[in-house]
Amino acid sequence: MSPARPYDAVKRVLDVVTAVVVLALGSPVYLVVALLVARKLGRPVLFTQPRPGRGGRVFTLLKFRTMRTNPPGEELPDEERLTSFGRALRSSSLDELPSFVNVLRGDMSVVGPRPLLVSYLERYSPEQARRHDVRPGITGLAQVSGRNTVEWSRRFDLDVEYVEKRSFRLDAWILFRTIRAAVAREGISAEGHATMPEFKPGSPA
Repeated sequence: MSPARPYDAVKRVLDVVTAVVVLALGSPVYLVVALLVARKLGRPVLFTQPRPGRGGRVFTLLKFRTMRTNPPGEELPDEERLTSFGRALRSSSLDELPSFVNVLRGDMSVVGPRPLLVSYLERYSPEQARRHDVRPGITGLAQVSGRNTVEWSRRFDLDVEYVEKRSFRLDAWILFRTIRAAVAREGISAEGHATMPEFKPGSPA
């Protein structure tokens, strides 16, 4: 596990302050988005899924739902369930707003490697597993380096690079790049996928 740094304690304070401010000032936006999701996609308005956090500890990720539910007895691919409204939510990153509750709880940080699927835990190499040495983030180095268009091998390299180089300056740079990417709506999905293809060991994609 990566050794703790003096910045880690400061980072946690900054995370809590940021989450409180976003949740308080953003409450009207939360309400509007929640009502739109309920109207266009139905209930529940929140997408919840177990994801591994720091040290591989599993928590429940919160996001606004962007896909239709599967019809009874059917299992449609994500590409068919993702609506134009859902794509707009994702491209604007508004679907990530509930994740600030995860930040406040201590499950996540504002900046860090994105939390992926629990099933991926056993697929990581020891080096790739170092991405869990820190709290996962709402945004991260891989996200501002191409978001979902970055192939898996490169994404994990960037995650480990963040673990090794994390600092206030790096976090500030990532946040600046995140705002720019959200405005430009860059890297929303890999070609032919709603988000990214499944991670399989030995494959760069």
